[in-house]
Amino acid sequence: MTAGPAERTAFAPAKVNLTLRIGRKRPDGYHDLESLVVFADFGDTLRLTPSAPLGLTVEGPTAAQAGPADDNLVIKAVRALEAQTADLRTGHFHLSKSTPVAAGLGGGSSDAAAALRLVAGLNGMALQDHRVLSAARATGADVPVCVEPVPRFMRGIGEILSAEIRLPRLAAVLVNAGVPVPTASVFRALAEARKTAGTPAIDQDPASHDVETAAQPTFDALMASLAASANDLEAPAVTLFPAVGAVLDAMRALPSCRLTRMSGSGGTCFGLFETADDATDAAARLRHAHPDWWVQATMLGAAPEKS
Repeated sequence: MTAGPAERTAFAPAKVNLTLRIGRKRPDGYHDLESLVVFADFGDTLRLTPSAPLGLTVEGPTAAQAGPADDNLVIKAVRALEAQTADLRTGHFHLSKSTPVAAGLGGGSSDAAAALRLVAGLNGMALQDHRVLSAARATGADVPVCVEPVPRFMRGIGEILSAEIRLPRLAAVLVNAGVPVPTASVFRALAEARKTAGTPAIDQDPASHDVETAAQPTFDALMASLAASANDLEAPAVTLFPAVGAVLDAMRALPSCRLTRMSGSGGTCFGLFETADDATDAAARLRHAHPDWWVQATMLGAAPEKS
């Protein structure tokens, strides 16, 4: 008897938006955006058993937040690839879920991208195959940048990706106060604030040019560039959800924190530090002062290879 394909495993790293600029609203109702995206050495793990029927089992600390398996982006991504690939081999997925759900860390999108990597490998498809990229775009705006988890700028509605950007590894702390931050509410608040203030949306963040064109910025140069940029959704999120502001204030009060900002549409915020020891110490202080918050020390950059 011939043995079936061996079980495969992929790491699905948390995604962090170091910057996020929201442009004009498009005719299709979406907004153009520009974001510098990096990945953490913390995330979920996805395992594929090829000999089983297509399905998904979820376990782990945040499994209860992930919702029904049939609605999970892992299954959606694989079905999108199935729709354009005859006789696609799939299998049963087992997701170990650690990343908070709907928290601005792209957990579901990264899980979906990991599923596409696993199925592409099983079927001998390159990650740059147009079918893989089309399935990623069909699954969600954040999925394409997660297919190959390295630092990049994402533009358009997430489908336009820069080449890989060389950045120094960044010690960071991720913090979430556990308060849901609905994306639609934050976008509406941003639109209203811009309308009231008469502030136009930017076409491109001027601070992005130096980061994208530099061979590799130093830590201090990167901090200066990030400080000159922003997350346009942060201010409206803080107005609507004061808990986000409380997280930002707590991290800014840490003596070793160089920069803090909300990631994505929230509500997870990140603080950047010069060393991993500084980040570990900061995380311990935050856990002690706020035991009800989710706090994770990590390193940001390209996702590590894990299995």
